[in-house]
Amino acid sequence: MNRAKYAFFPGCSLPSHNPDLVAKTLEYLQERLPGTGAILKCCGKPTKALTQMDKFKHRFLSVQEQFDNLGVEEVIVACQSCFLTLNEYCRRDIKVTSLWTLIPKLGLPDELKGIGGNSDITFAVHDSCSTRREKEIHNGIRWIINELGYRLEDPPHSRLKALCCGFGGMVLPANPELAKRIMSRRTGEVESEYMVTYCAACRASMVMGGKKAIHILDLMFGGPWDSRSEFPGIEGSRKSWVNRRKAKKAIERILG
Repeated sequence: MNRAKYAFFPGCSLPSHNPDLVAKTLEYLQERLPGTGAILKCCGKPTKALTQMDKFKHRFLSVQEQFDNLGVEEVIVACQSCFLTLNEYCRRDIKVTSLWTLIPKLGLPDELKGIGGNSDITFAVHDSCSTRREKEIHNGIRWIINELGYRLEDPPHSRLKALCCGFGGMVLPANPELAKRIMSRRTGEVESEYMVTYCAACRASMVMGGKKAIHILDLMFGGPWDSRSEFPGIEGSRKSWVNRRKAKKAIERILG
């Protein structure tokens, strides 16, 4: 097994949304941080949310073992739940870095700078409630949008005031009607028809709430976006698993 100082940890929901984004992000990181590896694995947060702590500890142990096998010193995390979970449970000798604070330091590829400058869209930013206290993440997301050249809207419940999108805490499978009310409440306070999130589950919630929503990596690697663009919908359960398999194959291809 190849060693890797840096490891990209996309989480579960981003690969299920769009495996191409996982591949393009890994390629971007390898260009800026040569030798970056990747680990496609669940951090165990769903079992923790259900208070199944024995299962969580077992699953997280397998994550830590993979870090050890690769010799990872820094994990680059795209998922907000993974970011908090790894920060809390990883050994202290492993640095946990949010992708959204790292990109401003590494810089955007030249071909992406200002790509949205002629767009007729204003994107409302939905902040993830799990990282509502992570100011650097909020700033990083807005830096990316500004560098891409798109206009942005900050809804009333942004940054430190961020509220649940309706997906958190396993609400959707437990009480679908409540989840949909929460989703509609979140989208109802947004003026723009278009939204951008940095959590794939939040993106799905905003779509279920009636908005045209994309992930920040869609904004980076799938543009330019305007009102004539075709916006992604909701992936069904079967498509989600197919996408995760595609993401795994893409990572294997890139890492050789």
